[in-house]
Amino acid sequence: MIGSLYSGISGLKANTSAMAVIGDNIANVDTTGFKSSRVSFANIFSSSLSQTNVQIGRGVFMNSVNPQWESGSLENTNSATDLSVNGSGMFIVADPNSGTPYYTRAGKFDWNSEGNLVTPDGFLVQGIPIDPDGVRGSIGDIVLPNGTSDPNPTSNIAFGLNLSNDAAVGDTFTSSITTYDSLGSEVILDIVFTRNSPGWDWVVNPDVGASATTGHIEFDSDGNLDPAASFYDPGTGAVYADPVIDVTGLGGANDLGITWTYLDAGASDGSITGYSGESTKTAQSQDGYPSGSLQTVAVDEDGYFTGIYSNGSMIPFAQLSLADFASYAGLAKQGSNLYAESLSSGQPLVGPPNTAGLGSVAPSTLEMSNVDLGTEFVEMITTQRAFQANSKVITTSDEILSELLNIKR
Repeated sequence: MIGSLYSGISGLKANTSAMAVIGDNIANVDTTGFKSSRVSFANIFSSSLSQTNVQIGRGVFMNSVNPQWESGSLENTNSATDLSVNGSGMFIVADPNSGTPYYTRAGKFDWNSEGNLVTPDGFLVQGIPIDPDGVRGSIGDIVLPNGTSDPNPTSNIAFGLNLSNDAAVGDTFTSSITTYDSLGSEVILDIVFTRNSPGWDWVVNPDVGASATTGHIEFDSDGNLDPAASFYDPGTGAVYADPVIDVTGLGGANDLGITWTYLDAGASDGSITGYSGESTKTAQSQDGYPSGSLQTVAVDEDGYFTGIYSNGSMIPFAQLSLADFASYAGLAKQGSNLYAESLSSGQPLVGPPNTAGLGSVAPSTLEMSNVDLGTEFVEMITTQRAFQANSKVITTSDEILSELLNIKR
């Protein structure tokens, strides 16, 4: 009888612990990135009766608590820095005081007053910094770039033009384009075409500085640009692929050397035609821009953080890093949705999203808890019944002991 009492007690202890795990799961049903746990039980070693092979069990104990690492559902948000991992991998964050790395699936991030991407508890999100020239650094904090982007001087222009074949000798047509110097100031180029025989002569007149760039264009019988007659300097006779417009005297800015691309890349005809009808401009492009202020930050599925500026430029400044583990179940829980590596988890394999088996990043989403309330309620009912049954074993054993003590009366 004494043995059955201890068996019942072991059942009460085990199911009490199991109820604590179930309660923890249910309490965290709305916790971002939470992973539910499951309890497994094991029987206590059995005792043998005298010299026979009859064995009687001594009860049960809670053998392990196993975290369930299935992904939770993704919930859309309005913040670009709310991130989820779609697949394997965990975000890497660092303690701001000690620099100790931790790992999490909860991607509720935001920028702090110093421009660092942080968790709600102030842990620093880790990634690879990228400078404006595209050079990648070593893993470290993800920091907002300078609020102003550098200007980019114009180095290439192109036009879609038709210079009328019907124009009389001496007729002119002017096409203007806005370019930018090294300080981001506008430089308007007026390109004046004058009908000659054959073709057209052109000269560039910038609104500031000085330019002596001239050229000549001719067309074949189909109205297409004739490269043999057009790609040369009429003053020197030098042959070149595309004319370069030199603009000097720009004050404190550097001189400009702007390549005018006559032909579209891969085009068999050209961007400039000599058909009948009116002289007209149908398109133009240039690759310069002024300085701009940071407007917003975008994140893509490869984890790139891109600054979007008022001048239309989009400049990547960091890429998120993820960590993968041989055994996620072996990670040590640290609270606040954080985990630490352990001997059981193995060392982290760190890399960018969408590489080496790591998942992609889903911006403007948060991974919800993977707790299934239906399953938890069923587990709660069975655990409650198991507790009641074990308490009944103790009560019944006590009654049998009482009867045994009453035999001598």
